[in-house]
Amino acid sequence: MTRLTCVALLAGVAAVAPCHADCLDDAATFRHINSQLVRAIAQQESGMRADATAMNSDGSEDIGLMQINSSWLPKLARYGIRREHLFNACVNAYVGTWILASNIREFGPTWKAVGAYNARSTNKQLVYANLIYRRLQRAGH
Repeated sequence: MTRLTCVALLAGVAAVAPCHADCLDDAATFRHINSQLVRAIAQQESGMRADATAMNSDGSEDIGLMQINSSWLPKLARYGIRREHLFNACVNAYVGTWILASNIREFGPTWKAVGAYNARSTNKQLVYANLIYRRLQRAGH
C-alpha cells in the first residue's frame, strides 16, 4: 500500500509518522485502539467515503470518513481543525479515533464506548454497538 506522511493535530501534538493512504490503521495505532474496530466504524459511518456528509434531525451534520458530528467543531477549532479539514481522510481518521479513545477513557473498553461514538441514548448506543459487532464478525474478528 502507498505510504504517505500523516500529521496528528489533536491534543496539541503535531506527530509526523508514515501512514496508510486512508490513515485508519495509523490513527488506531496512535490511539492504541484495534484497527479493525476503527475500520468497522468507518465502514458503518460512511462506507469508507471521505466526502460523505449527512444532515441529522437535530440540525447537526456528520462529516467525512468517520462522520464526525458538527457539534465537535468548536472543540476541534481549538486545535486548528475546521469543517473543511474533516474531508481529508487522514484528519478525519485521527479525529474519529480521538473521539473513540475519549469514549473508551470514559466508559472503559466496552461496547457502550463503541455505541457512544454514534449516539447519546442507551438504546441507540446498543443498536449501533450491535451493528459494529456484526461487521467485525463478518470480517472474521
